[in-house]
Amino acid sequence: MINIAVMGYGTVGSGVVEVINTNGARINQRIGDELNVKYVLDLKDFPGDPVQEKIIHDFDTILGDDDIQIVVEVMGGIEPAYTFVKKCLQAGKSVATSNKALVAAHGAELLSIAAEHNINFLFEASVGGGIPIIRPLNSSLTADEIEEITGILNGTTNYMLTKMFYEGADYDTVLKEAQANGYAERNPEADVEGYDACRKIAILSSLISGQQVDFEDIYCEGITEITVEDMKYAKAMGTTIKLLASSKRYAGNRLHAIVAPCMLYPEHPLYNVNDVFNAIFVHGNVLGDAMFYGSGAGKLPTASAVVADVVDAAKHLNRNIMTMWKEEKLHLEDKADAKRRFFIRIKGDAGEMLPALKESFGEVEIVEVPELKGEFGFITPVMMEGDYETRSKLYKDQILHMIRVEDQK
Repeated sequence: MINIAVMGYGTVGSGVVEVINTNGARINQRIGDELNVKYVLDLKDFPGDPVQEKIIHDFDTILGDDDIQIVVEVMGGIEPAYTFVKKCLQAGKSVATSNKALVAAHGAELLSIAAEHNINFLFEASVGGGIPIIRPLNSSLTADEIEEITGILNGTTNYMLTKMFYEGADYDTVLKEAQANGYAERNPEADVEGYDACRKIAILSSLISGQQVDFEDIYCEGITEITVEDMKYAKAMGTTIKLLASSKRYAGNRLHAIVAPCMLYPEHPLYNVNDVFNAIFVHGNVLGDAMFYGSGAGKLPTASAVVADVVDAAKHLNRNIMTMWKEEKLHLEDKADAKRRFFIRIKGDAGEMLPALKESFGEVEIVEVPELKGEFGFITPVMMEGDYETRSKLYKDQILHMIRVEDQK
């Protein structure tokens, strides 16, 4: 029998217990042994729930029990999760977590401790929820140099942008709807400002570079400034707007990472990823293109990924299987050096302003939406972000909004 402990009995924690109870026979078959949830750590009691007989309130009960070989951390946040996970690993217990904040901040250190003790620190659910991406990068794509990872990594914002695009609703309306449906928190900042996606792309960037990428170093822009008018221009251009988290490799081991809304053309592999679904596009130097698609969040999809890590840990109790990244920090490429096209909404008359815009930006492409009076849009040729910022200052009092354009692959 393999005994495990679950730390946290919230949405994901209760999902983990449910997955093990529902698919226990199949899970045991795949492990070749019986998996048993011995403890569930939580501050609260759950009278009436069958789990109550396993509820404990003292972390030291888990730490001091040599029968516990694997610990699931689904508490969320940095503390006390970091302290608890570190102590478990030092005590020789493998850990599976869905905690992106923990992995983004301390992944390198915790992977190193696990390797020293020949156990595992696994975190599949921390990035794609129910979508497998960590394991493919760790085991299936190891013959490749990963040159790009670009994903829709947040279901809340994708749901909101889908509603805005197809229904013409404004930001505030779709946010309230997302909250009513349980897709957005009462305080939605982590989602709508892009911080959630930013932590996830930091983890993926650390994995593909082998060095620590701090999410605070990644330029991050959310969806709070996206308007009904922006969506009308997107439709006129034959594009859609998605919040993308992207990490692209330049010469050597240099990475450029960014989180920002982007206009996508129908040829882009992420164009049709709608509603609460997430997808991750990967380009390898020998593999070429691959894409992973599915439910990026939710109780059972996330719990499924956590339990898959538990199964992996159970099958490799005395063997470390994870690729590590060094604690040495990777300095990202300056955002100003990235090249792309830009869509700009601007006040004024297109005919009158076109000569000046061509002089400033080069051969621009005008986009007009007849119902929007007193403004128009234009698309720049490919240029560096730094050049765009310099040139756009000439029109700072007239520019209404800028959205990056992600050209087809």
